[in-house]
Amino acid sequence: MEFSKIATDMNTRIENDEQMTVDIELDDNKIVTCAIIIVLTVNSKDYIVLLPLDKNGQNNDGSVWFYEFIYKGEDEEPELGYIEDDAEYDAVAEAFNLYLDDVEFDELVELPEEDSEDL
Repeated sequence: MEFSKIATDMNTRIENDEQMTVDIELDDNKIVTCAIIIVLTVNSKDYIVLLPLDKNGQNNDGSVWFYEFIYKGEDEEPELGYIEDDAEYDAVAEAFNLYLDDVEFDELVELPEEDSEDL
């Protein structure tokens, strides 16, 4: 899986336990705070994966939201764009599934240090 420089920089911040959230205004003017999970690069475009949180800061249904991540430079706030094309959305969803598979595989093969010394 390849990542753009912008995606790599954002993901490094996330991996270093920098808690990042974004507020999304829905069509009904409701504001939803979302945790940023990862920024993916698909077909040379960046996309952000968001985990919508309830008023207690939890996500109980496991839903995630995908948006285009539009970065215009350090002096400007990034923008989020809707993904209107079904094929584009499917490509982002597939990339996220591959990311999840990689994360789960990494967790499965990692051995605690005391166990790995016995091998």
